[in-house]
Amino acid sequence: MKNSRVTIHMVASVDGYIAKKDNSIEWFETAHDFEGGQDFASPEEFFKTVDCFVMGANTYELAESLSEKYGWPYGTIPTVVVTHRQFENKRENVSFYNGDLVKLFEEQLYPNYKNIWLAGGSVLTKELLNLNIADEIKLNILPIILGDGLPFFDLIGKEIKLQLTENKTYKNGMVELCYQLD
Repeated sequence: MKNSRVTIHMVASVDGYIAKKDNSIEWFETAHDFEGGQDFASPEEFFKTVDCFVMGANTYELAESLSEKYGWPYGTIPTVVVTHRQFENKRENVSFYNGDLVKLFEEQLYPNYKNIWLAGGSVLTKELLNLNIADEIKLNILPIILGDGLPFFDLIGKEIKLQLTENKTYKNGMVELCYQLD
C-alpha cells in the first residue's frame, strides 16, 4: 500500500515556460508589490514538508551551477537524480538513478519517504504523469510573460483532469495553484 504523496512542483511564467531558451532563470526574481498577498513560509518551514526530492539531469546541472552563487537549494534532504548520464557525486544526500521509474518509486521511494517532491523538469514531469505516479501538481506562476522558452508541460500526450485543492497569492505577485490529479 502506498502511503506516500508525490508532488510535481514548478515555477513558471504566466505563459507556461520554466526557463528561457538558454536555460536561464534570472527572471525568477520577477516580482511586484501585491498588498493582498501573503508572505512566504521560511525555507526551514518548507523543508519540513519534504522528505525527498527527485529531479532530472538538466535540473540537477542547473541547480549545481546555481549553487556556486546561491548555495545548494535542496539542503540536506535526500535527492534522487534520474539520469542516463554519469555525474561526479558532490553531495552525500544526492544519489543517481538510471532505470525503471515505477521500480524507483515502488522499491526505493515509497517505502522510505512520505512526501516526495519532483523539483522540476518537463521531461521527468511528462514521464511521471504518463506513468500515473504523481498525486498533485503545485504550480507557482510568476508575474511575467516570457514569450518563448522551455515549456513546463511539453506534449504530455493525454488529457489529465485536475481538481483545484488550494490557491495562494503572495506579496511578490506570484500565485500558487495546487491541483489533485484525478
